[in-house]
Amino acid sequence: MFQYNLIEKPKFAFKTEVIDSIFKNISNIVPETQLWTLNIVFVDEDSIQKLNNDYRQKDSVTDVLSFHYYEDFSDLEAEETAGEVILCESKIYSQWEEFWLWPEKEFYKLVIHSVLHILWYDHEADDEYKIMQGLEDEIWHKVFEK
Repeated sequence: MFQYNLIEKPKFAFKTEVIDSIFKNISNIVPETQLWTLNIVFVDEDSIQKLNNDYRQKDSVTDVLSFHYYEDFSDLEAEETAGEVILCESKIYSQWEEFWLWPEKEFYKLVIHSVLHILWYDHEADDEYKIMQGLEDEIWHKVFEK
């Protein structure tokens, strides 16, 4: 199971037990070995827009970006950083108003989505979308609808 470092806490309340449960369930469901560390980082709109433009050539504010730093995690030590989840807190607030999830639930949803990206899941093609969405739904159900 991934360990994580929360680089900066958001203004909204959240439970570390829920994040732990998310990581545990991802580890139980996704076959890829996950023994390394991920950083969870909150940035402002300008910073995430610049990252989105630099790495995805999309000049817009986004809610989350996922970066895995290796194509193969097998040679990493447990304390090494395998990737980062970069979140925009103001975007989380605007999305919870749009989708009617409280900020912390929107945050949890984005963590699940991002970690799957770090584990090489994608949603560009329809078949990839169905697989990734199925995993997201399964993890969400196990964490919140026990």
